[in-house]
Amino acid sequence: MDIKSFKFNFSDINLDPEQIEKYMGYNSGGAPEPFPELIAEVLESAAEYCDIQGGYRIFNRIDLDRKSYFLSLENQMFHVKRIVSKQLRKAEKAALFICTAGAGIGDWSKKLMRDGDMMKGYVVDVVGSEVVELAMDKIQDHLENEMKSIAMGITDRYSPGYCDWQVSEQPKLFSFFPKNFCGIRLSESCLMYPIKSVSGVIGIGKNAERKGYICSFCNMKNCIYRNKRYEISC
Repeated sequence: MDIKSFKFNFSDINLDPEQIEKYMGYNSGGAPEPFPELIAEVLESAAEYCDIQGGYRIFNRIDLDRKSYFLSLENQMFHVKRIVSKQLRKAEKAALFICTAGAGIGDWSKKLMRDGDMMKGYVVDVVGSEVVELAMDKIQDHLENEMKSIAMGITDRYSPGYCDWQVSEQPKLFSFFPKNFCGIRLSESCLMYPIKSVSGVIGIGKNAERKGYICSFCNMKNCIYRNKRYEISC
């Protein structure tokens, strides 16, 4: 299957200070000094540190074992565990995705912290996290519109390292993409570099739908989606 690739400018992401404040746990306009000034500084300079790319690959045939929680795509079996398996139960197809904000934004954050500017380094780190998530939102919206044209819906996206799906399965996911796709590589511990990168799966089907993340199903306290996504009751 062909891979659909994307490349964005920082201005395409439409990241504003309120989104950064929300991610940091503050209400809009409620971040204390010096954060508002730091956020403005970082957003003004962030474009030069970002190389925003991503893509997805659609699989027209999948097998989902609801008892053992395995998802089979071509020659690979993913042990996605109970939570992800349940959210994919209406899927007839699936898309694997990869997206990154680029190496520069993470390296900038590390340098600031190494030089002792911990607060600005933290803001840059948050901006990098939001950039890659918003870029992936745009890619997911594109996939959703593509599937609507054939009367299909999509699920929310799920990533190794979340919802009990082990990060050790990253190499299987990356095996479906060209080596160093979007400049991303995996470490021996299966972590992605650039660090501001995401990967995972999206279900596709006539009855599939995006419901929001059901955080009550998961015990992961530092999950990015717990801060930025809405919850629904099961």
